[in-house]
Amino acid sequence: METTIQAAEDKVKMSLRRQILLGICSGMFIACGAAASSVAVHNIANVGLARLVAGVIFPIGMMMIIFIGGELFTGNCLMIMGRLHKKITYRDMAKVLLIVYFSNMIGTIIIALLVNWSGQFEYTGGLLGAYTIKVAMGKVGLSFWEAFTSGILCNILVCGAVLMSSAARDIAGKVWAIFFPIMVFIVSGYEHVVANMYYIPAAIIAKGNDTYLQLAMSEYGYTLEQLDSLNWITFFTKNIIPVTLGNMVGGIVLVGVILYYIHDKNIKADEKARGLR
Repeated sequence: METTIQAAEDKVKMSLRRQILLGICSGMFIACGAAASSVAVHNIANVGLARLVAGVIFPIGMMMIIFIGGELFTGNCLMIMGRLHKKITYRDMAKVLLIVYFSNMIGTIIIALLVNWSGQFEYTGGLLGAYTIKVAMGKVGLSFWEAFTSGILCNILVCGAVLMSSAARDIAGKVWAIFFPIMVFIVSGYEHVVANMYYIPAAIIAKGNDTYLQLAMSEYGYTLEQLDSLNWITFFTKNIIPVTLGNMVGGIVLVGVILYYIHDKNIKADEKARGLR
């Protein structure tokens, strides 16, 4: 908890250039995990097995952020602890979250473009491209309430992973602390806004290829009218906005606020004992 509060102070003091670059790196790392998990599962018919395989692969993105360095919007929701401890202001927190949010988006779209240019969507005769479209269609097909509540559940687990990795004392401990909560959110199918900043733009790009478009219709039963609902407007209105709000409620309220008020007296007592208060 003390580490998280100190981290909030450090984030506020970080230069704008560093925030942006670390945010872009985080977006790229998460997108790499998302892209690799799609490759692994795109031809697996059993939904449970496909999610389990994806859950084993996806956590690499969070591991890269923790070990290499990065600023991730969902994890940064824990900055609320620094505000409640009166080390930063709400304005400070909002500024960091906003900068990191759009930096994460830049990073994910960079990877979406690179994956497309690499020819990866051609795997299995273009089925990966069609599967990428299918994943995004499921995401923009959620109701506002479904996307919102799924976002809440997701960030409870993501912020739990961040806190657990902070508690771990060595690399091996941090790996397992990250792996299981992230695996659970993928297996459960919860919505992570930064991951979706890859999945949906990648699908919009893939939709521009007639082969992938035709396969999405023949393999998954979509009509052209249904596929028209996948666009840059629905990217925001049908998924990104409600999932962002849900992630914030999950990370800020249900993890950050609750845990702070469970432990605040102990933290203040420790600080007083060390002469910091």
